[in-house]
Amino acid sequence: MSNKKIVILGVTGSIAAYKAGDIIRRLKDQGFRVIPVMTKGALQFITPLTLSSLSEEKVYSDMFSGRVDSWEIEHLDLAKQADILLIAPATANIIGKIANGIADDLLTAVSMATKAPILIAPAMNTQMYENKILQDNCTKLKNYGITFLEPGTGKLACGDIGKGHLANVEDIVKKVAQIVK
Repeated sequence: MSNKKIVILGVTGSIAAYKAGDIIRRLKDQGFRVIPVMTKGALQFITPLTLSSLSEEKVYSDMFSGRVDSWEIEHLDLAKQADILLIAPATANIIGKIANGIADDLLTAVSMATKAPILIAPAMNTQMYENKILQDNCTKLKNYGITFLEPGTGKLACGDIGKGHLANVEDIVKKVAQIVK
């Protein structure tokens, strides 16, 4: 039985999903065990095989996988294991769902069930990030005690320049360590 702290890493459907591999590698270098949970959108940007290979863990993505070989309820089991739930990158969609108590996929169900601290690192277009609805959802989640790492400013995948790209991976790892250790 390992005494490593467990990071449940939620990866959502953002072009920044490719950075999840680097997040996993750096967290593991810091002594964390990282268990990836991918949304359906994330599966469009990066493969579970990549995250599984880097994390050396099973990658979870389906709330209703149809497994009959285990009695475990995956979202509850993952929620209980977590020392922290890190969602990076976090889309406007996932932030809105969590802020409004919608648990219609594995990641949102884990976020609703966990008692662990939650750290969200948004990544999206500037217009989406600055949208009043998204900002209200972020404020609502902050009021519930969820921590946010502000996105960086620079050239975005769409070619726009502005605030919205995923926070620096080193900053994400430092924040996880600060919250958990």
